Amino acid sequence: MFDFGHCFAPVSLRSTGGWFRALWRLSMDLDEGTRKRIADIIASDRVVLFMKGDRHAPQCGFSATVIQILEELVPEYATVDVLSDPEIRNGIKEFSNWPTIPQLYVSGEFLGGCDIVREMYTNGELRDALTAG
Repeated sequence: MFDFGHCFAPVSLRSTGGWFRALWRLSMDLDEGTRKRIADIIASDRVVLFMKGDRHAPQCGFSATVIQILEELVPEYATVDVLSDPEIRNGIKEFSNWPTIPQLYVSGEFLGGCDIVREMYTNGELRDALTAG
């Protein structure tokens, strides 16, 4: 059983379909060097979590919640400590057009933050996404 703390959000990203790619193109404030660094990080692993802290020492409750869920579902995944790199910390928010950390990417697709990951875990969608292809 998980203690999910107070993860919440006003809308489910999964219900909005393929909006992510369109919004990514609209995010023009992000400099090309940072955009490329983030895209390379996301492409470097099948599952990537941008978070505060790292897998073994999360620095916020929301990041800890997502780590707890991932630990149950997938043995291997990458984490990126946004606290150690202000460019990435600010850039990932513009890249995804999502204002909060953590942010989970699976197979290059932005799934959401703590609230969405928790919802997907609860309804089985996250397990499906992590075991697909």
